[in-house]
Amino acid sequence: MLLGRIGTMLLSVAPFILLATPSMAAVTLNTATGSPNGIDTREVAEHRHGYGKWSPKVVIVSMFYPEAEVWYDNMKNGSLGDLLANNISVPGLSPLYPHVHCNGNGEICQLTVGESEINAAASMMAFVLSELFDLTKAYFLLAGIAGINPKLGTLGSIALSRFTVQVALQYEIDAREMPGNFSTGYFSYGTYAPDQYPSVIYGTEVMELNENLRDAAADLAQRAKLADSAGAADYRAKYGTDNGLYAAGADEPQVIKCDSATSDVYFSGAMLSETFENTTQLWTNQTTMTYCMTAQEDSSVLHAMMRAAVWGRVDFSRAILMRSGSDFDRPPPSISAFEHLRLIDENGFDIAVQNLYLAGVEIVKGILIEWDSVYQKGIRPSNYIGDIIGTLGGEPDFGSGSLFGGLGFSRSSSADVGLAKRKLAGRKGRNAGGWK
Repeated sequence: MLLGRIGTMLLSVAPFILLATPSMAAVTLNTATGSPNGIDTREVAEHRHGYGKWSPKVVIVSMFYPEAEVWYDNMKNGSLGDLLANNISVPGLSPLYPHVHCNGNGEICQLTVGESEINAAASMMAFVLSELFDLTKAYFLLAGIAGINPKLGTLGSIALSRFTVQVALQYEIDAREMPGNFSTGYFSYGTYAPDQYPSVIYGTEVMELNENLRDAAADLAQRAKLADSAGAADYRAKYGTDNGLYAAGADEPQVIKCDSATSDVYFSGAMLSETFENTTQLWTNQTTMTYCMTAQEDSSVLHAMMRAAVWGRVDFSRAILMRSGSDFDRPPPSISAFEHLRLIDENGFDIAVQNLYLAGVEIVKGILIEWDSVYQKGIRPSNYIGDIIGTLGGEPDFGSGSLFGGLGFSRSSSADVGLAKRKLAGRKGRNAGGWK
């Protein structure tokens, strides 16, 4: 199923809307300061103009309130400081989550971008373009719960990803109307059958991150003792009956390295999950299946960061994508896809949220402890990083190559490199061959 927010979240949506700010008092007018949402804007302005911009070393990116709350509740009792010590209003953030929160010394900040691709893209773009922050040295830890593939992981597992793929960016025909020789109703733009590489490219299909940083973050996360529960163990045991195909799903939570699928569609069942396994492998040009997490926001957040990186606002090589498994994307044997999606509590939500913090805080602490020796100067990527069209420079190791001749988009010119190809795509339209 797409996104591990089924179960607990969808049974009662209203509480999360009510809890969208750190306290209910925060949604009323602050009579002492005359500012909305209980934030003293005079204090924020004084910090900005008196001491310069906020310059965090780590930015935690949450998607909805429970993912943020676990940081608020736990950090205030630890050595990293209260994450709600400073609350900064930023124009353009979600009205449900209108503030960026930072600890006392401003080294760690957190924002909640909101659920779905549109919310996440709009919020992240507002943040990275805000003049209140200097984010050029910041590491971004995307930390959210997700659906998990039982071929590679289980409830409570933590996954660090190199790729995220926007898997629903395809044609779709209802399975009841698809051609008899089709294995799925999903097939790529510009193609005529499943499992063909898209020939019409939008530019957001694949995002690739710094693999060396991913590996370093995974090593730090390994220091955590991950949470588990009897309820989660009971449900994942059902995956141990499928002749070893889902052996990872029946195992205990672990830190794993595998990739993320992005789509606003919640899905459940082996057929759709295997379709998007294939999409991820095909579009990233990998020889093995690496899809393990499914979520709504990853491609959107990372694409906003990449566009900001073009203008020197962030360093895209400092992005870390971490997801925890709160439910499985397909049912175990003997349970239907519908029952699995809507009727059965898999008992993974609570441990997934806990493990976001338990693993994530080890990454945050590791970055701060080794700031002077390692992280201030950055971890140089040895792989290509960026999107499918080469916006940041270099040649993607997937897709049809850089649209900018390997040079990247130039903000100081009209980016003539690749212009003819873009015009060609515009003339032919979405149903033709695109620029391939």
